[in-house]
Amino acid sequence: MINMYEVSETNKMIEQENLDVRTITLGISLVDCIDSDLNELNRKIYEKITVTAKDLVSTGKHIEREFGIPIVNKRISITPIALIGGGTAMIGDPSGRTDMRQMMTPETIQHNVDCFKKQMSRFIDFGEGKAMLVNNADWLMDLNYIDVLRDVGAHFSVNRMLTAECYKQRMEKGLSFLEFNYMIMQSYDFYTLYQKYGCNMECGGDDQWSNMLGGTELIRRKLGKDAYAMTINLLLNSEGKKMGKTQSGAVWLDPNKTSPFDFFQYWRNVADSDVLKCIRMLTFLPLEQIDEMDKWEGAKLNEAKEILAYELTKLVHGEEEAKKAKEASHALFAGGGVSAHMPTVEVTADDLYNDKLDIMAVLVKASLCESRSDARRAVQQGGVSVDGEKVTDISTSYTLDEFAGEGKVVKRGKKKFAKVISK
Repeated sequence: MINMYEVSETNKMIEQENLDVRTITLGISLVDCIDSDLNELNRKIYEKITVTAKDLVSTGKHIEREFGIPIVNKRISITPIALIGGGTAMIGDPSGRTDMRQMMTPETIQHNVDCFKKQMSRFIDFGEGKAMLVNNADWLMDLNYIDVLRDVGAHFSVNRMLTAECYKQRMEKGLSFLEFNYMIMQSYDFYTLYQKYGCNMECGGDDQWSNMLGGTELIRRKLGKDAYAMTINLLLNSEGKKMGKTQSGAVWLDPNKTSPFDFFQYWRNVADSDVLKCIRMLTFLPLEQIDEMDKWEGAKLNEAKEILAYELTKLVHGEEEAKKAKEASHALFAGGGVSAHMPTVEVTADDLYNDKLDIMAVLVKASLCESRSDARRAVQQGGVSVDGEKVTDISTSYTLDEFAGEGKVVKRGKKKFAKVISK
């Protein structure tokens, strides 16, 4: 969520500094785009961003030619507000769900809040005078139920709420009253941020459109003021579902949940049709370079995937971890042998049964399979190999000594690897 743009110094600044078109909306005034008609508002914003971006790209090229280095803008005339849902997590967002979310304990929610703060600090500067980080638990947890019904609930139409896509798709299987209140809580967030910080534009995923419009409407009804919402396309996983924290196939920023190697491999293995889209959306490579990549076909797309994987791993985990992940990937796919930077798991005597470890236990220990039954299917379907040799017999077992030294490289399918060692 961001404050509407203060334009006193912005126009001078953008004439002097190079801004990338992908972040240009942080450096231009949208005040003259305001229009009561939503379609006209969208048209004006698009036109303003497009025209300004072209001017800035030209200005940036001129500055780079004169001084030999690109000038990157770090001064913006807005105060971004990152909102953590410590309060709304008590309810759970029904958007994009076919079932009710698992209820979390207050302790789990607080742990997640602490992790989010740490993770976001890698990407957003929360220093003095920079971005703000707020938690909606600070105002939602102390609300009085009767007051909410009178002061907030009176401004929401149940009939209109039920037309929202996030609710319609749940009506057949059942929508709990708990989840039904989520839109009201998120709308109240926007209303509170408007009052406390003057925040009058909310940005979020396109699955949050109905919830954000609820906030603009609440602000209009209670304060008589205009507020705005802007959606961003969601990233989808290989199953075409939202890449969320609770969906299968998700990729995590936390290295304890998704190792830098697995993170690298995730992006290295995106579909050919998605790689250029991801590079444009997620990296800060020069647009001219990406435009050239648009012409790449066939084997060249693998090079683009490696660029995507390296750039994102560097952004999330740092350059050193990105280099390690790239080296490990080359060791596996380019015949370079076993890499010291491959995901590694250690087995001990406690893992043995009758002094041996069968292949199913190895796969589960290495987190390549979720359970022994999953591992059994993988072996029987011919999708498992150890040190390059296919394993098809589920009774295949190993002693602890066989994992000593360099260990063994265990592979499931074409994209999942782990090195198993013993000490």
